[in-house]
Formats: sequence, structure tokens, C-alpha cells
Amino acid sequence: MRARGIRSGFDFLLDPAGFDIGEGWLAFEPSQPYWRAFLAGLVNTIRAAVPALVGCSLLGLLVGVGRLSSNPLVRGACRAWIEVVRNVPLLLQLLAWYLVLTEFLPGADEPGGWAGIAQWSKAGLALGGEGGPLLSPEYLALVIGLAVYTSAYVAEVVRAGVQAVPAGQWEAAAALGLPARVEWREVVLPQAMRLAIPPLANQYINLVKNSSLAVAIGYPDLVSIANTAINQSGRAVECIAVLAAVYLLLSLSTAFGMDRFNRRALRHGG
Repeated sequence: MRARGIRSGFDFLLDPAGFDIGEGWLAFEPSQPYWRAFLAGLVNTIRAAVPALVGCSLLGLLVGVGRLSSNPLVRGACRAWIEVVRNVPLLLQLLAWYLVLTEFLPGADEPGGWAGIAQWSKAGLALGGEGGPLLSPEYLALVIGLAVYTSAYVAEVVRAGVQAVPAGQWEAAAALGLPARVEWREVVLPQAMRLAIPPLANQYINLVKNSSLAVAIGYPDLVSIANTAINQSGRAVECIAVLAAVYLLLSLSTAFGMDRFNRRALRHGG
């Protein structure tokens, strides 16, 4: 490689990146080194993954419980949600959400009752000051797409956890005359969630890894920054190695956090 004038190694991380990053919480300028560009991409990835994790958990809990509803309409709607969302590729869902946010909603300058949503979709959510939009269409499409897609899998985990609660627990709650809402909140869901934590960890790790599809809709996540760095520096092997190491670290951190949470839940649950 040296004979052909091809440089190798990770020393390029100290060179000026020479490109800008469109959005993010970490300020970045083209004169700053590549390592800071990767750090900005990592922050952007975490910035999207965390709210998506919260969103998929809440939505998955609702759909999972609805899947067991005695109402056939609610049960059928939740089942249809799960089947449709799980069987449409995530990439297509991200593109669809991005299309909805950028093309099908009214523009920010158009009058009408959609003005607030249009401000999100066309210009992002700006908090009136310098720095531009806080939530861009790319960011919103990524968060919504990840949350919706993963919620279908979380719902099935929740359903399985509820069905794994021993029948004696249901009978004991009924014998005490507890209202259905109290029965679910105090008896069923605490036990079901303790059973669901290990498989939930797998879904959360998958969400973190799936966030790498953000590059398809133009969100400057870690993969997008790495692609630009490869084009600028020619260090493809090194950039891919950085990507692999960072995603491994993110996945292990998620698994570690869920393991700690699981141990704590088991300890408090006796």
C-alpha cells in the first residue's frame, strides 16, 4: 500500500474533516478533526435512539395489552397493527414517514389548521433563536419509524409476558374483588414486565442497530458521517472499523443496562 501511495492507519482521525454536519447537539465545524465528526455522529445516533426506545416501549405496551382485550375490535386492530408493521421492511417505513413529513403535509408558510404540524414537517421545530430547527423532518421520520417498527415486536413480547403470568395470580386478584384496572396495574403488569425484560433487551439492541438506516433519509448519524469520511479520506477499512467498534459498544451498553434493570426488578420482586 505504501508503494502505491495509499495511506493507512487511524492517524487521519486527527486531520481536519473538511465537511460540515447539517444538524446535531454537538457543535461541529469543517476545520475540526475527524474524531470529533464521528463523535457528533454518535451523539446524533443516541439523540434519535433514546426517544425511539421510549416511544416503542409505550406504544408496544398499549398494543400488547390491546392484543389481549376482550373487545374483538380492539384485539383485531392491535393484531392488524402488529402484522402490518412487522411485515413491511423498516427501510420502506422510514422512507414513507419521510415522504409524509416532507411532501404530504402543508408547507410552513401555508395557512390552515395544519400550521403547527407544517412547521414541524417543512422547517422542523424551531425554538425561536439562533441555530435553526431543533427537530428536522429527517430526525422526526427516523424516530417515528424506529418507534413504530419496534413497537410491533415489543407488543408481542408484552403479550407473551402477560400470558406467562400464572393463572393463580389472576384468580387471587379476582378473589380479592380488585377492579380490572387495579388488577392489571398492581398484579399482572409488574409480573409480566419482569418476565419480558430479557427479550425486550434484544429488541432495544435491534433498534439501536437499525438506527444505522438513518443514512437512507439523510439524517447525519454515525453511518452517514462515516460514509462522508470514507469519501474524504479514503480510509474505508479504518472508518468501518470505527463504525463496528462504536455499534458494538452501543449494543453492549444497552445489554448491560437492561441486565442491571432486570437484576433490580428480580430483587424487588422477590
